Amino acid sequence: MLWNIDLTLVDVVRVSREAYAEAFRRVTGHPLVALPQTAGRTDSEIFFEAAALNEVSVGGPGEVAGQELLARYTTQLAIAFGARLDLLPAQGRALPGAADAVAAVAGLPGVIQTVLTGTIRPNAVAKLRAFGMDAFFDFEIGGYGSEIYPKGAQLVQARTRAAEKYQGTIVSAVYLADSGRDVEAARIGGARCVAVASGRSTAGELRDAGADVVLDDLADTDRVVRAVDHLTSPVSAG
Repeated sequence: MLWNIDLTLVDVVRVSREAYAEAFRRVTGHPLVALPQTAGRTDSEIFFEAAALNEVSVGGPGEVAGQELLARYTTQLAIAFGARLDLLPAQGRALPGAADAVAAVAGLPGVIQTVLTGTIRPNAVAKLRAFGMDAFFDFEIGGYGSEIYPKGAQLVQARTRAAEKYQGTIVSAVYLADSGRDVEAARIGGARCVAVASGRSTAGELRDAGADVVLDDLADTDRVVRAVDHLTSPVSAG
């Protein structure tokens, strides 16, 4: 079971944007005047798109110079976000039902929970820890925003890591997220998808994108558990 974090489990947009701006300025020497759309994107994608949008030359993601700058950026992003951890409870929030849903899904037999998120790993852990959800996840097998691979490829890698760590075949995978790009990533990665309309995408857009189950939010814990249980059952998984 893989969870997206931002606008699926927590909303810490204000703190994240401030950290983006500080890290971008420290690495490029330019202010972050315009921030690209972040829904369904990784921090590495956001960095290169922000550079293009703000007309800052950083090299491409496949170039050595671009990779070196990205590595510096992710380091600075972790520092900038880490300096703002005390702001998370005041300026951010766990989304309705998120903590209860994560705890309940953890109780399903045979389910291993991790994250597939656009956020770099230290910030992903910090976001969930701030709202008491970190203990329910195996962060070692997750996918994070410091990687240049798209989320679909990261999902495949996460399943492989899970199978290796837990010494068995991962029969099925479910990705619970909030954007059309995430629904596409689930399809590419061979996972079923529970989409929640708590982000920028409407319920209709998530259905059109091909989500297996669409929820308005996570407030109904029983409904979340039923959806995950159904999609991870051997019959449903095929």
